[in-house]
Amino acid sequence: MLSPLEESIIGKAKAKGIIDIVVTDIRSFAKDKHKTADDTPYGGGAGMVMKPEMICEAVRSVNKSGRKAKTVLLSPSGKTFDQSVAKDLAKCEHLILICGHYEGIDERVKGIVDEEISIGDYVLTGGELPAMVIVDAVSRFIPGVLGDESSSKEDSFSNGLLEYPQYTKPSSYLNENVPVILMGGNHKNIAKWRRERSVINTFYERPDLLPGADLTSTDMETLERIFTGA
Repeated sequence: MLSPLEESIIGKAKAKGIIDIVVTDIRSFAKDKHKTADDTPYGGGAGMVMKPEMICEAVRSVNKSGRKAKTVLLSPSGKTFDQSVAKDLAKCEHLILICGHYEGIDERVKGIVDEEISIGDYVLTGGELPAMVIVDAVSRFIPGVLGDESSSKEDSFSNGLLEYPQYTKPSSYLNENVPVILMGGNHKNIAKWRRERSVINTFYERPDLLPGADLTSTDMETLERIFTGA
């Protein structure tokens, strides 16, 4: 089975040399013959804690290129990952993601990180899946990764709103037709319809996003029509 980082858009970007993704095995930096990666927590308690020495050595090993690197620890106590965070991380020339595991990592590792990030309020067995989520989302903002550079600008959350509905052929399916306006060729009207549907979708599906969205006066008129039933 291929790694998700070797397929689709990310795989093609790697093959073209647009992005470079290197996976470093933290366990290989363990000092003892058994390559011990974790130990019991001081003070007692359930689970095992990842040892600090090997993590710090692993980070140092991949930070010798001379490029300024930003080191991120994937942690449930970090700030929540979203589209704006992804856009900021995409500006980094070299990004190091530390994947925790087991009960957690030794607190002293946080002394070498620049930022802690969480992908959501739930618990996973390790930081590998969050790392792949971040790599995928961040890569979309790097020039040349997407076939159409405007795609990332129109993605959901890019402007604080959910994306508008998308349709393709056939024009009629399951007794539902593609909106006529999308087939008329008037790009100004299409853009207006898409923006309106984006606002409407956000209102019904993710109203919590609206206070932080960049709403225009036309958007406010759309919301007023929803409230008044006009």
